[in-house]
Amino acid sequence: MTALTTPSSTASSLVSRLTSLFAMPSFDAPEKLRPTAYLDGLRGFAAFLVYWHHHELWSHGLMRDAIFEQGYGFGGQHYFSALPFVRNFFGGGHYAVATFFVISGYVLSVKPMRLLHAGEQEKLADNLASALFRRWLRLFMPLIATTFLFMTSWHAFGIWVDSAKPQSNYRDEFWWWYAEVKNFSFIYHLGGEPWLSYNFHLWSIPVEFKGSMVVYTSLLAFSRCTKKARLWCQVALIFYFVYIVDGTHYALFSAGMLLNDLDLLAVKDELPSFLVQLEPFSKHIFYSLFVVSFYLGGVPVHTKDINDLAKTPGWYFLSFLKPQAVYDYKWFYLFWAGVFLVVSVPRIPWLKRFFETRFCQYLGRISFALYLVHGPILWTIGDRIYTAVGWGREPQLTMLANWVNKFPLPMAGPFGLEMAFLLPHIVLLPLTLYVAEISTRLFDEPSVTFPNWLYKKVLGGGQPSSTRLP
Repeated sequence: MTALTTPSSTASSLVSRLTSLFAMPSFDAPEKLRPTAYLDGLRGFAAFLVYWHHHELWSHGLMRDAIFEQGYGFGGQHYFSALPFVRNFFGGGHYAVATFFVISGYVLSVKPMRLLHAGEQEKLADNLASALFRRWLRLFMPLIATTFLFMTSWHAFGIWVDSAKPQSNYRDEFWWWYAEVKNFSFIYHLGGEPWLSYNFHLWSIPVEFKGSMVVYTSLLAFSRCTKKARLWCQVALIFYFVYIVDGTHYALFSAGMLLNDLDLLAVKDELPSFLVQLEPFSKHIFYSLFVVSFYLGGVPVHTKDINDLAKTPGWYFLSFLKPQAVYDYKWFYLFWAGVFLVVSVPRIPWLKRFFETRFCQYLGRISFALYLVHGPILWTIGDRIYTAVGWGREPQLTMLANWVNKFPLPMAGPFGLEMAFLLPHIVLLPLTLYVAEISTRLFDEPSVTFPNWLYKKVLGGGQPSSTRLP
């Protein structure tokens, strides 16, 4: 006999679910770390660098933010925050995004590459079919949900946002949002703005989707090649993206896939002979690659003019390396920075351990949601707090007049580390992490489980891969 569900038990279940949904995050370490756990931690720390970079730029204003994005000594300006290596902790958002793309190429290819190495052609085809089916939903479901809520908040609560140009009524706003999102999520569109005005930080999501397609189709295309031919095809593809066409974003994904291939070959002692011969020097090589990565990751990005890079101390000779095909020069240097970082991290023990710590692993779990929500929080609550402590700019002085200098804080400290900048993060950082945690539970995790469920349905009960796609 089936037990009846009472109203009280239903209410209790609902309260329990809501309590679980909005509960504070847990930082408990997993029982056993995955072999690629360091990549999760690296991705999480990179997401934190994006958060920090955007707060530095927003708080310090458009007139002075070039200091974070130009090189030390450029134009006669010398700031601690612009020093080589140091600058990555102030303006390292671009370095972080390049690292995201390499990690994605690596992680997306982990399971299919293993099947390829095992000669499991049928299983490989099934895995790639499942991945291709689910990928758009995985990336764009959280984007649609978070931008919808952000857009709705403008009209529901009458929130003024400096970065937004709201429509006169919610009906028009909804239609404008729908039109933007459907065009933004169609990766084959030509022309128009490359930014999503409802969260312009999310320009990388269509790039992520296109990069995923490069990885999946490359895996299928190379699946029947010999080992030597497959490796050379991947190298040729990377060369094509970097030196023949302006495709450094996709070279980053392809490089991640190649690194995964080489790691699997290393486990089987099947690395190409020239790499095996470098083994005695591996420690020096990987430390050198890490140092080079950290230097190149701080490439000045305040203009796209290569002549400005040549005028920057420490970059004159490096400026001659830029290929003709690359329009925005920073991505050439960031390509090598991102690849060298992902190569070196697992081979430098103390660095790998850092990215396997509880906090980095936690950041890795919420990294996608953190990337999605940090902008809206910055442009709403963050903007008001910064205005209140003394960072008000011209639009804020007019539109947020009640917030101007409400709680003025001292501007003492190095540029980018002023008391008035650091203290607001006592509120902003925990708040952003908490909202990212809730968004992970509400939108990120369902964007994994729902496409899996849907794929099972369209297969009529088949079992798709359960690999979590980042």
